[in-house]
Amino acid sequence: MRKYLTFSLGSEEYGIEIRDITEIIGIQNITDLPGVPNYVKGVINLRGKVIPVMDLRLRFMIEEKEYDERTCIIVVNVKGMAVGLIVDSVTEVLDISAKDIEPPPIVNQSGVSRYILGLGKAGDEVKIILDTQELLFGEELDLIAEAASANAEA
Repeated sequence: MRKYLTFSLGSEEYGIEIRDITEIIGIQNITDLPGVPNYVKGVINLRGKVIPVMDLRLRFMIEEKEYDERTCIIVVNVKGMAVGLIVDSVTEVLDISAKDIEPPPIVNQSGVSRYILGLGKAGDEVKIILDTQELLFGEELDLIAEAASANAEA
């Protein structure tokens, strides 16, 4: 049995394994970064540490929405780097056993399915379980780390 933090993006519910999460904070001022993909909103200063922030709506090609008081940043560890994930709202923590997670369907043409670890059954609901380590890949991670460190030095 593993614990998953669930959150919403539009009408869908997603989950991330708790062990990948450092903390959850409210939305805050984000400094723009030049030369990064549009889903990377910029960086935040979290207690003196510069952290790149990604809007999961844009990453998953869901229509952009204005941030409100329910918008949260989930800080996760992606390949050794702290990254903030902007979500519409955090829902709850669920226990989901491995036998209740089915492999994802391979139907998504946009490439979003590669971020999906599986479909977790929780009661009569299905949560889309994300693989945080796949949200950014090599060259993107390098580009974001480079832009974030250049911004921290400025």
